[in-house]
Amino acid sequence: MSGPRATTCAVDVAHACAFVMVVTTQGGRLLLSRHRDRCTWETQGGHVEPGEVPDAAAARELYEESGVVVRDLAPVCDVWVDGDRPGAWGRLYAAAPERQDALPASEIAEARWFRQLPAPEELTYPWRTPLLVSRASAHSSH
Repeated sequence: MSGPRATTCAVDVAHACAFVMVVTTQGGRLLLSRHRDRCTWETQGGHVEPGEVPDAAAARELYEESGVVVRDLAPVCDVWVDGDRPGAWGRLYAAAPERQDALPASEIAEARWFRQLPAPEELTYPWRTPLLVSRASAHSSH
């Protein structure tokens, strides 16, 4: 199979977690962010810093990219992503916000709540985002 791939599995601490992705929902709405250098939308997330645990990285990235302070943060599954770079393991989280502060100064231009997922051409990762949102939503409903 050529092109990017994303594979999910149960949460497994046996491998290194290089990045985190967070799907945040509230009242049937989904929170997405837009990077200042792009015109497309994406879930919040980023790299796990040296010495940082994935849970802390997820809460940090969510705040940095949306201003959301997390109330509930639950690991959903681990995700293997590869494509044009060497593959890496990441962890997907489902989050519920406690509150949303002003957007911190960062690479993010805007954070917005959506009632439905934007069209694929409006997503930064159209092949990955629907899968992640679906997995996180299924996890949140349990």
